[in-house]
Amino acid sequence: MPQPKPAASAPDPSKPAAGAHENRVHADKAIDKPLPQPATLAPPSADSINPDRFGARPPDAAYGAFQRGLYKTAYNLAMVRAKNGDPAAQTLVAEILSRGLGVPLNAAEAAKWYGLAAEQGVPEAQFQYALMLLDGRYVKKDEKAAFALMQAAAEAGNRLAQFNFAQLLVQQDPGDAGLAKAAAYYERAAATGLADAQYALAQIYANGVGGKPHDDARARILLAQAARQNYDTAQIDLAAWMIEGRGGARDLKSGFAWMKRAAEGGNVAAQNRLAKLYMGGIGTDPDVILAGAWYIVARRAGLIDAEMDDFLQGLDDEQTRQALQKANRLP
Repeated sequence: MPQPKPAASAPDPSKPAAGAHENRVHADKAIDKPLPQPATLAPPSADSINPDRFGARPPDAAYGAFQRGLYKTAYNLAMVRAKNGDPAAQTLVAEILSRGLGVPLNAAEAAKWYGLAAEQGVPEAQFQYALMLLDGRYVKKDEKAAFALMQAAAEAGNRLAQFNFAQLLVQQDPGDAGLAKAAAYYERAAATGLADAQYALAQIYANGVGGKPHDDARARILLAQAARQNYDTAQIDLAAWMIEGRGGARDLKSGFAWMKRAAEGGNVAAQNRLAKLYMGGIGTDPDVILAGAWYIVARRAGLIDAEMDDFLQGLDDEQTRQALQKANRLP
């Protein structure tokens, strides 16, 4: 199996980078199949936050204020209860402090409150504190304690913890035995709709590892699930599979559409691959202007492809001018 990304060694689950790509790419090559990628940790909007995240007992008025965007009020209300040992309120205080909502951002203070709530078994707090223990910036680094807390949060049903615990298992044992242990947690997280887990599980089935059979049809379904959530790496892979007819029927138009979606989302490799689809008229009508334009966009981002350089050099002056104009208007 290829080594996990983005680090060349073990993945760092404390650093949110799902769907992220290097700023400079030097050659367009087959997308690696990292197992796993770091989980998406972008904070949800206040409107989408489930009060159950903050413990068995939502902090009532404090949570209500938080949900309405009255963060300072929520902080003040929750702090009273947090100081009295309420784990749900402690978690809410930590959430507000860690994101600087209505109060100055204070990650070190957030770590204190996450730690207290984690001791009382709040899965969200266990997950967040585990990340901080792995990172070691605001609390003393402790990988052993982080592993235990991540496992506890995963077993309690926190889907990001499930994914990140799977990462830790792979890091601990990069071989097939480690993948087999991790697969169970990928499956649980994927079942909740977590795109990172769907993609990781797709790679397990695509490669027939971790105790799972080689099943391209199942892998393609998982890729589609992740792609629909704008997971750009899954969009690229799904596009390629549809064009190749891997794991299902060949569908050039749909493959082109998924590649275009990833390219428009800013994925540099997808932009270069889309240029090639336009150049070859695969899934769309041939268009040398758009082919040149998309490659120019990718090249400006640092990707260099010898084949596409030759193609660009072969355009006449008028075609080059139009391609440049088009590139300037593309995402």
